[in-house]
Order: sequence, then C-alpha cells, then structure tokens
Amino acid sequence: MTAGDRANATATSVPTVTRVVARSAAADVRNGSRRTSVTHTPDAPACSASAASSSASRMVTVPGSPTPGLAVISTRMSDVHDGNTFTSAELRTLRALKTPYGVQRFLDDMPYHLGTTAWSPRRVLGERTSHCLEGAIFGAAALRVLGFPPLLLDLEAEHDTDHVIALFKVGGHWGAVAKSNYAGCRYREPIHRTLRELALSYFEEYFNLRGDRTLRTFSRPVDLSRFDDREWMIAKKDVWFIPEYLLTIAHTPLLRRSMVKRLHRVDRRSLEAGLVGHRWQ
Repeated sequence: MTAGDRANATATSVPTVTRVVARSAAADVRNGSRRTSVTHTPDAPACSASAASSSASRMVTVPGSPTPGLAVISTRMSDVHDGNTFTSAELRTLRALKTPYGVQRFLDDMPYHLGTTAWSPRRVLGERTSHCLEGAIFGAAALRVLGFPPLLLDLEAEHDTDHVIALFKVGGHWGAVAKSNYAGCRYREPIHRTLRELALSYFEEYFNLRGDRTLRTFSRPVDLSRFDDREWMIAKKDVWFIPEYLLTIAHTPLLRRSMVKRLHRVDRRSLEAGLVGHRWQ
C-alpha cells in the first residue's frame, strides 16, 4: 500500500473502496461498487503443510472449492506444470529461506516498491523490491517451495487500499507473510485458530493517513495453483489476473455497521509508530 494511494483515499468523501495497490483497467471498472456477497465458511479445515515434510502432495479440504471435499494439492516443485518452475539458482535462494519467518525477513530486507505493477515472483527475485500485492504473491511462491500450499487472503478496506497476505498453517494455526509500507501490517505468527482471528489481528494497525481505522472484510483463501497454467510464478508480464480474481470472490465482514459508527481514529503516537520505515518516494 503506497502513501499516495492512502492520501488519495482520504481526500474523497465518496464511500468507495480503493483496490489492491494499482490495478488494470478491467479491475478499475469493477471497483465502482462494493461487493455484497459475504456468505462462505472461512474457517473450514484448509491447506496446511510442514516445511520439513518430504511428501509430494497432500489431501486437504480447500475452502471455497467448487467441488466440496478433499483435493490433492501438489507442494513439490517438480509436480508443477512444465514451464512454470524456477531455475536451480532461484530454487536455491528460496530454499535457503527455510521457514515462513525466513521468507518474511527476505521481504523486509527489500525496499518497498512504489510502482503500478503486478510483478511475478521471478521478477521480484530479480529486482529485489516489491509492494503489498507483489510481496504476497512472492511469499506464496516461496512458501510453496518450502512445502506449503500457495495461499493468498485479501483484506478489504474502506477509504483505503486493500492488503494482500500469504497464508501458512503450522500445528493447526494460521500465520501470514506480508509486505507493507506500514510497520504493523506484515508478518503474523501461526497462533490464530481461524482466519477471522488472523484478519482481526490486522485491525488496530490498519489505518489511513487520516487515522481512520479502515479494515472491513476478509476473503476466503485463494490457492494460486489454480493459475499454474498461466505461469504466475515466472511470468515476464504483470500477473494482473491474480488481483482481478480477488475482486470476484466473496468477502466476510469483520464489523457490524453499528460498530463502524462507533470507531475512533488512531492516536498520533500509534499513527507515527505505524509509519516508521514508511517509504514516501
């Protein structure tokens, strides 16, 4: 999320939702109205894996799958669609990260990318910079190399930009890897029993430059292996089809309308703390 996006979001009184970073024209067209479909079960048992596991695939329940029940998710890179795999050198770099926290540290070491792009993980590896969307997509790919399914979750805001995070699960509890221009919207330890708990952990740190608390809904998990045939991990062109897909899926509200009306703005100290390390230009 860039400072410019947040400043623009707070400058208008029209109750629209600014979308993920900067998006393609098709996504902009859909941004004109709010989604109202919120019916789903986000806390169903979902994809989980141990980075130390050597199994090639796992039988898991995929939330939001068109065919309820068990599905085989490949987590070994050799099982990925031909042409959609990293080079040996790229794999060595990603495997050296070892854990989800290692992936987060790799993202933290990158400068925040102030660009209107949707780079693939390969491009992020080459450029060594990313923004929220690109960092989450990269995180999902890196987690996949470590043995986790490549899952994203979209956090939707009001009068602010959306935030995208890469999910992982350890010991039955959810954690997240994320890139953000705001200090509090990054990594989450795997201590959250449900996706709602995980999403709510971002609430206090999710605010715009005016200090409004802006987080409102969260999506179901999206397994990026659905885009393997589009070579999302190594594409040379921007992977706009991923954020465009996030626009189409159901989101669940975190707050009732009565709660939103009673919200206070964050205090100056919290605002300044959240902007530590913020990149303005």
